[in-house]
Amino acid sequence: MVESQDLLQHPRRNLGNRYRSTAQKFANLAKKDPARANENLAWAEQNARQAILHDFTDERNWRCLADLKVLNRDGDGLHAVLEDVFSILGRDPEHLDQLRGIDFLAVGQELLEAAFAKDPLDPDNWWALMTSAETEDDSSNTFTLASFAARCRRLNFSDQRANIVFGRRIERIRVSGDEDLFIDLARQLLAHRPLNHELWMEMGRLHERRNEIDDAWSCYDHVQQLRPHLTVRDQFLDRLKRGMDGEEQLPWSGPSIEHRDAFLKNMESLTERISTQQDIDTSAVTEDHDAEHVHPDEVRLKSLIEQDDYQEAFFLARRLLANGEEWAHPWLDQIKQKMS
Repeated sequence: MVESQDLLQHPRRNLGNRYRSTAQKFANLAKKDPARANENLAWAEQNARQAILHDFTDERNWRCLADLKVLNRDGDGLHAVLEDVFSILGRDPEHLDQLRGIDFLAVGQELLEAAFAKDPLDPDNWWALMTSAETEDDSSNTFTLASFAARCRRLNFSDQRANIVFGRRIERIRVSGDEDLFIDLARQLLAHRPLNHELWMEMGRLHERRNEIDDAWSCYDHVQQLRPHLTVRDQFLDRLKRGMDGEEQLPWSGPSIEHRDAFLKNMESLTERISTQQDIDTSAVTEDHDAEHVHPDEVRLKSLIEQDDYQEAFFLARRLLANGEEWAHPWLDQIKQKMS
């Protein structure tokens, strides 16, 4: 649990608290001075948005903005607030279905509280719900790790904030000792946001600690590809070489091409659930590009990028490079630039 002293020393959280407090002061001024209510409410909303910008994981910041939307009689604005919250919570269809055809000024705040009750943004509060539910003998309970894992496999984590929120949740799972579930769910998050080098790093450390050398190398390789100044893959190889005993043991220099291909193909398959790509007429593609002798995987890369399917394109390009297709390097650089 984070101590109160740590909370006070957290710069972004502290700024979020200050902006929220300022927003509430302007809201109070608007109530006391009707002649300048519109001006003060505008300042209040601006500060409330800044509070969320600095700390979107504090539910009080969202409540503050929602209260201001109700005070301003802005039903459309409250709708937008709820949609933003549900994006952070993985765009759960069960949540989004609640936004259809309702009076947001009447029940919008109630929906927000219901969402936070089911999916607290604070990872410690979320974990408290999980652990308390696990002690109950109720298979229908939705606050269980099994139901959470099932939800994670169908949620959309393309919003970077969703990746952060759920990343902190699965970290609690890893600390609790369920490393296999952590690895499974971490791959779900990485399929949506392959540029999350912090999570790749955590995965690499876990695989290394479990002596799963090939998987550890693959994760560290992703980190070094994404952040070349972090030479974690090379450092990992040095640790392996220093730890080898006897001259007869062959030095390990990386996983086999087959393992790397399988690892990246598995990650690529996880992206298919969120892919928006339309089926390609392969015969037409072949006719169009035969004269230019364009590699069919290059055609597929181009199609994925044009349709904004950057996650699948990323793992395809990485797999091509792992198989020695150096022509895919500029494509990978282009994909990383678009994703960032």
